[in-house]
Amino acid sequence: EYDGERNSEGERHGRGKAHLPNGDTYDGEYEHGFRSGRGTYRFRNGACYTGEYLQNKKHGQGIFFYPDGSKYEGGWVNDQRHGYGEYTYANGDTYTGEWFNHNRHGQGTYVYKDTGSKYVGGWVNGNQEGEAELIHLNHRFKGKFLNGNPVGHGKYVFDIGCEQHGEYIQSEQDKGEGEEEEEPSLLIAPKWKASEITKLTLWTPHGENPPSPREASLVASSEVFSPTRDAGEEDEGSREEEENKDQEDQGEE
Repeated sequence: EYDGERNSEGERHGRGKAHLPNGDTYDGEYEHGFRSGRGTYRFRNGACYTGEYLQNKKHGQGIFFYPDGSKYEGGWVNDQRHGYGEYTYANGDTYTGEWFNHNRHGQGTYVYKDTGSKYVGGWVNGNQEGEAELIHLNHRFKGKFLNGNPVGHGKYVFDIGCEQHGEYIQSEQDKGEGEEEEEPSLLIAPKWKASEITKLTLWTPHGENPPSPREASLVASSEVFSPTRDAGEEDEGSREEEENKDQEDQGEE
């Protein structure tokens, strides 16, 4: 069902409203029978997209409200989150930064609502990866990440004015019998091995004098610091969107 402008060929062209057979609705601009330009698409399940279209696909700038209460505002290319945008997750976490093919990819900042901690740095295909800084209430970690975990050399910087240098070591997993030998050890969080404590520096030093006994006591307590896991995921909203994307493309005459 369509109510709106058409061109001389009878195609939907200009502004119009459409009620699709699956219960979705679209109110916006058309070009030669396709949703192109600005418009609002409301899904039957409560999801809603307001923004730019190109030949029936989300393309340009737009806001998508997901059924679980999460929201994405930013760039789109060919129906995918792409470019720069901000995602507010259902649990209140936020990610602001670069996207590529629907995933967090490039440089971005993830803020954890419950703790106030934030990750500032690199992302690859949705995972924390590359140079980054994990900032907590009274200290922060600077180093490298891989698959969401810190890896290799880095340092903890404390607000009291000192730094603890060290590295994250991937702990070995005891191999069992049979199939267990093939199980990946990615689920085991790497352990922090402290090497020295110094005053604040611009660059991570190597080969300095060992810490004093008082500083060594701080080293001993270093095990309490563990990386914050990525709590928020937009998978639920994405699944809802993916399920409805095919429906969205249907119903067009």
